[in-house]
Amino acid sequence: MPEWPLLLGVRHHGPGSARAVRAALDECEPGVVLIEGPPEADALVHLAADEGMRPPVALLAHVANDPGRAGFWPMAGFSPEWAAIQWALARDVPVRFIDLPAAHSLAMTAKGDADRSGDPGDPAGPAERARVDPLAVLAEAAGYEDPERWWEDVVEHRSVAGTAAFAAVGEAMGELRAAYGQGGHEDDAVREAHMRLRMHAARREFGEAVAVVCGAWHVPALAARSTVTADRKLLRGLPKVKAEISWVPWTHRRLARHSGYGAGIASPGWYSHLFHAPDRPLERWLTKVAGLLRDEDFAVSSAHVIEAVRLAETLAALRGRPLAGLAETTDAVRAVMCEGSDVPIALVRDRLVVGDVLGEVPASAPAVPLQRDLRSTQRSLRLAPEAAGRELELDLRKDMDAARSRLLHRLRLLGIDWGTPAASRGSTGTFRETWRLRWEPELSVRVAEAGVWGTTVLSAATAKAESGALGASALAEVTELAERCLLAALPDALPVVMRALADRAALEADVGHLAQALPALVRSVRYGDVRGTDTAALGEVAAGLAERILVGLPPACVGLDADGAADMLRHLEAVHRAIGLLPESKPEPGPPPGSPSGPSADDSLWTRWAGVLRAIAGRDGTRVTPGLLRGRAARLLLDDGRLAEDEAARLMRLALSPGTAPPEAAAWIEGFIGGGAGGGMLLVHDERLLGLVDGWLISVPAEAFTDVLPLLRRTFSAYDTGVRRTLGELVRRGPGPAAGEPHAAGGDAIPAGPGFGPGLDADRAAAVVPTVRLLLGLDTAPDTRPDTAPDHDDTAEAAR
Repeated sequence: MPEWPLLLGVRHHGPGSARAVRAALDECEPGVVLIEGPPEADALVHLAADEGMRPPVALLAHVANDPGRAGFWPMAGFSPEWAAIQWALARDVPVRFIDLPAAHSLAMTAKGDADRSGDPGDPAGPAERARVDPLAVLAEAAGYEDPERWWEDVVEHRSVAGTAAFAAVGEAMGELRAAYGQGGHEDDAVREAHMRLRMHAARREFGEAVAVVCGAWHVPALAARSTVTADRKLLRGLPKVKAEISWVPWTHRRLARHSGYGAGIASPGWYSHLFHAPDRPLERWLTKVAGLLRDEDFAVSSAHVIEAVRLAETLAALRGRPLAGLAETTDAVRAVMCEGSDVPIALVRDRLVVGDVLGEVPASAPAVPLQRDLRSTQRSLRLAPEAAGRELELDLRKDMDAARSRLLHRLRLLGIDWGTPAASRGSTGTFRETWRLRWEPELSVRVAEAGVWGTTVLSAATAKAESGALGASALAEVTELAERCLLAALPDALPVVMRALADRAALEADVGHLAQALPALVRSVRYGDVRGTDTAALGEVAAGLAERILVGLPPACVGLDADGAADMLRHLEAVHRAIGLLPESKPEPGPPPGSPSGPSADDSLWTRWAGVLRAIAGRDGTRVTPGLLRGRAARLLLDDGRLAEDEAARLMRLALSPGTAPPEAAAWIEGFIGGGAGGGMLLVHDERLLGLVDGWLISVPAEAFTDVLPLLRRTFSAYDTGVRRTLGELVRRGPGPAAGEPHAAGGDAIPAGPGFGPGLDADRAAAVVPTVRLLLGLDTAPDTRPDTAPDHDDTAEAAR
């Protein structure tokens, strides 16, 4: 007959412990099973037998009015606690949790530490990892440097029947507790006192046949003699909060961290394989590895598997191990299947040794209303959460994809980052979205936290947006919120956001803040059209902001230092892009003005913005407008066809004249030709500008050259390699008239450099005009009549 109570000291998430627990319970057949965990979970333990429950899962406890204060108790299929629960439920044996209630442990936990251990007595949080690691101490005493390897050799790779293994582990832990006491964590005494009280209550209710499954570290304390009065005295006066508990899905990847029961295991996928493999675990594991590598197009055959098995067994014998462990199998895979490369090994570690297994909980499990609504929406949209990251391409013209987009945007607004926007590899149109999806267990806490805003995703996102609009401290925050409301389709929140936006915009006087707010507002107007949203009110606010920027930007550019000029440059470029996207801001296409100061017939916002850019570009003197801004304003006008090339050359000559300080001239160059390949191609195709830059650079005095070198290096390093090479070839060719221009003394034109003609070849350009017009939507079909060729006006219009 076994000695009761039966204390089964285990290693949390240890498959060897799980097998031993199952064997010990079969041998002793207790009348009740007590498990280390929060007693609030007693009412939920029956769900572990539900067909919809699939480990890894976790018990999630959180403070009722503060869900951010939470703790997890994760269990994998190979966890001893899970094995004990399954054994008891299959035989109708009562199961009770005996650890300190979550109501106390959460009250004793620092607020907001939702990622700490659900087991306050084990090393999980950063402050707790300094406590004694019993496995490390025992491994060191046995001459092992790696505790994991010692545990595999003495437990995982040996089959000790019955309760003998637990007696040996309990004896070892008794010696450790005698030497180290509480092991560095004072809460152990309180927790163990509560466990003893629960054991006493179980014996009174169910008799003496009590089995206890707990961390091996606690076995000596639970076996020690203690009175009920003394234990109750230890528990007197503990802080307490109202706690709620539920089952949530967990992942193998999350088990690989220091969380829950203090067991941050490094190889949950490997442990799961050892526990569930019916026989020949080594051969089955290497077959899995071979299948993974073959799926990734590595040349791996059955002969590789056979040879890897032989090598792993040989390595285990040479190292004196009872069976080949993870280290031996990894070395064998590296040598036989990967030809010594660590790149495929990293893939094996990520996909198999750790893995992306995501558990499931039944729909009947308790959950906050928001969680239930999210599950229902996920099912209706066929968007199941997955632990493995994946990309999701959405076409917003389809109803299903548009609904998925709205859900993901609403969750992001609530702080539930299940999906994050990613750059699309295909179309960049506004009707396309790309999302990177990955479900982490911590998101269950975020859902519980967001439950204070509403019972459905829509109502919660609406309430959160309204609250954010009323509490925003900057105009840019409100405009960003307006954009997110449109993306998430929150029509009830938009009026509140719009009122806050109008109030903020009316009071805002800083041009930088206005410029920072305009792009998000313009994107809202643009994307609202794609989603069929009425954005007329937003358009009016955006136009009003743009008007105020047109008036206030030129004075705001005066007297800025280098850092202020760099900030204003970002605002200038953002406003330029935003005004170009505003509906009806651009005039109808037409020929560019003949001179930079020639006004257009229309009075559109785009035309008035061009006037602002001319005012900035034409201001001379370092004490007025920084050269960085003047250069970029000139460049934007040139790119838009509103600045003649001759005028651009004149502005460059003025900026690079001897009267301009070299640092200011270098800043003008950075503004004019900086920003990537566009500026480089401008110099490649206009040798007059290249000659001006080259001549100015040669004339910079030696004492000033070190001051301008960083600016020039930053400018030219942004160019592509091909652009830099071409510029080098043009400079090496030496100074002289531009290609195609005659010598000063008359004569033939100078031949152009390699790849460049003396000028525009109208006949060659005309050949592509029909196709270009078709792409631009100017014609329904290209004109392919052989007797008709586009004239030069058509060529110029298509080029523009």
